Amino acid sequence: MIKTRASDFLHTITTYTSRVIHHENPNIRSAFFLSVLVLVLSIFLSILKKKKPNQQLPPGPRGVPLLGSLPFLDPELHTYFADLAQKFGPIFKLQLGTKVGIVISSPSLAKEVLKDHDTTFANRDVPVAGRAITYGGQDIVWTPYGPEWRMLRKVCVREMLSNHSMDAVHSLRHNEVRRLVQHVHSKIGSPVDVGEQMFLTILNVITSMMWGGTLKGDGRTKIGAEFRQVVSAMTALLGAPNVSDFFPSLARFDVQGIEKKIHVQFLRFDKIFDSIIEQRLKMEEGEEESGSDNDFLQLLLKLKDDEDSKVPFTMNHLKSLLM
Repeated sequence: MIKTRASDFLHTITTYTSRVIHHENPNIRSAFFLSVLVLVLSIFLSILKKKKPNQQLPPGPRGVPLLGSLPFLDPELHTYFADLAQKFGPIFKLQLGTKVGIVISSPSLAKEVLKDHDTTFANRDVPVAGRAITYGGQDIVWTPYGPEWRMLRKVCVREMLSNHSMDAVHSLRHNEVRRLVQHVHSKIGSPVDVGEQMFLTILNVITSMMWGGTLKGDGRTKIGAEFRQVVSAMTALLGAPNVSDFFPSLARFDVQGIEKKIHVQFLRFDKIFDSIIEQRLKMEEGEEESGSDNDFLQLLLKLKDDEDSKVPFTMNHLKSLLM
C-alpha cells in the first residue's frame, strides 16, 4: 500500500515535470527551473542543519529526502499517529515536504497547547483550497489571531450562537425535522436510506438557519439542491492532498489543478450568496414582503451596518461565516 501511494505521488511529479520542461512558454520553463533550484538549496541547507542537532524540535520518523513522511502517511491518520506515538512519545514531528508538522497525543499536552498557550498556537498556514473559498482566509478558522479574529469570534459566540439567536431560528429547525418525519412516514413499506435522509436533514437545518427566513417555496428548494452539489464538490477538493500545500514554491503551477477546480465551485457559491443577499436586502427595503422567521443572514446584515465596531465587518466576512 505504501509503495503504491509513493509510486502514484512520484508519477504525478514526473508527469508534471515533463510537461513543464517541454512547455512552449519560456517564462514558465524559467520559473520551473528557478523553483527546482530553490528546492535543491532548501534540501542542502536542511542537510547542513541536521549536522547541528536542533534541541527545540521533538523526535520523529526520519522520512525520505525532499518528500519527508508524505509517502508513508496512512489514510487512517488517527491509527498512524497512534503507532508513531507509541514509538516517539506523546509529542513528535513529521516532515511533510518542506513543511514541519507537530503532533500531540496526550491530554496534558493538549491542555498546554489549546488552553494554557492557545494564543501562541492560534495561527496556522492556510491551505490553498481553504484560502480560495474564504476570500483569502477571512473566516474564523484561518484568520490570524488579532482584532479581526476577535471580532469574528464575538459575532459567532455572542450573536449567531447565543441563546436568543438560537431561539429565533427554532421554528426553522422544527419545520425541517417535521419534514423528515413526514417523508419517512410516506415511505411506509419501502426501503429508506436513513443515513442519506439524516445528512439531507442536517444540511437543510443548517441552510434553514442561515437563510430559511429569506427564501421560500420553490426558490428555496432550487437553491438548496444547488447548494448541496457545491458543498459535496468542495468537500472532496478540500480533503484531497495538495502538492501546493507541502511545496509552496510549486503553488503557482497548481500541479493537481485543485485550485482551479475549487475556484469554479467558489464562483458558484458566491453567486448563490449574492442572489440570497440581494433578496434579503429587497425584503428589508420593503420591495418584497418580509417573512416572519428570522435567520442568520438577517442578523449578519444588521451587524454589517453597525458603525460602532472598531474592526469593520465586511460583506466578505459575512459570506465567509456563512460558508
